[in-house]
Amino acid sequence: MSHHPAYTMAGLCAVGGAIGYAKGRSIPSLVAGAGIGAVYWIAGERIRENKAYGHELAFAASSLLLLAMGPKAVRTGGRAPVPLAMSLLGSGSAAYYGKKVYEDKYGV
Repeated sequence: MSHHPAYTMAGLCAVGGAIGYAKGRSIPSLVAGAGIGAVYWIAGERIRENKAYGHELAFAASSLLLLAMGPKAVRTGGRAPVPLAMSLLGSGSAAYYGKKVYEDKYGV
């Protein structure tokens, strides 16, 4: 069932990138949202099909999302809702998939 959060994050990243583009005509936001969303989607597919490196891929996407949106959320002082929400979702997702990677590696 751990593929469901990956699919959810894929959709949220795509929507977040679209909002960034709609608000400020930011093509980098659109490309990044679609790109990170695509990585989450691929990770979800790998997890669902029980293939290797699905959780690791989702963890990498979560870390990338946090590293991309965290500084922007801090820079705006948390007043911009999309960067704040995406950085919080990225940190929560990174914690979840980090735990899954640990469980996969050590069998806990």
